[in-house]
Amino acid sequence: MIKIRIPATSANLGAGFDALGLAVSCYNYVGMQEYDGVKILSKDERNIPLDENNLIYQTAKKVYDICGVKFRGLMIEQESNIPMTRGLGSSSACVIAGLVGANTLLKNPLTHDDLVNLSAKIEGHPDNTAPCLLGGIVTAVFDDDEVHWVKQEVCGHLDFVAIIPDYTVKTETARARLPEQIPHKDAVFNLSRAALFSASILTGKYENLKVATEDRLHQSFRLKLMPNVEQVMQTALDLGAYASYISGAGPTIMSIVDAKKVDFTTELRKILDKQGLEKWQLLRMNIDNHGTTLLK
Repeated sequence: MIKIRIPATSANLGAGFDALGLAVSCYNYVGMQEYDGVKILSKDERNIPLDENNLIYQTAKKVYDICGVKFRGLMIEQESNIPMTRGLGSSSACVIAGLVGANTLLKNPLTHDDLVNLSAKIEGHPDNTAPCLLGGIVTAVFDDDEVHWVKQEVCGHLDFVAIIPDYTVKTETARARLPEQIPHKDAVFNLSRAALFSASILTGKYENLKVATEDRLHQSFRLKLMPNVEQVMQTALDLGAYASYISGAGPTIMSIVDAKKVDFTTELRKILDKQGLEKWQLLRMNIDNHGTTLLK
């Protein structure tokens, strides 16, 4: 049985809607081997589909079909640590696990670029799937069936604190809130900030990140679905975070902080508890520069 480690991801990064994403050090683990039929085991009692409707299973089967190899079935073991329907790329992690697992079992007929393209086609956009596979911060453009991407590795000066509400928001619900058209000035606003984000991360000008994560394309519309999120984003900034933004479709907030600011999570926990948000979770992570990895 092959074993795979798949990282959580945070998409959009404020202004980079459907184009920017990063991988962080929270992981799902998947074991996979060929099998006559379907056998899926949840190693953490997470409520996942245990039949052909399992997303990892479905995605792996696509690889066999694309490669023209007869598919007999799979045995899959899942340990799911990435929170589901919280904006941390749980579905993308399943897609990437299925693609990498099946490709490995078939002795890697598909290249990394093939997997990036196929994962984006399955998900509809590459902002979670590309960093999940590749690691680091990824800038990606989906043009027809091809993803044009650039990966940047990030040094250890930054931590990423996920602030996870005790409720869920489905991606399709969050997308339904977005307008079909936006003013030209709002497009310019986001384009300039998305470019500033990548350049600032690369050069270490972290003081730019608050401005670089400002957005006029999606966050203000989605916040209406997310009680208390806006005030908590501001609280994180008041405590010294470089930036706070809605991770993916939300409702998780991702705050970028100096790795040396060791008291940030403790201080934020106290404030959340005082505000009656004691059920909200805090998860402090590093950037994952490796992406999805085969384990020995």
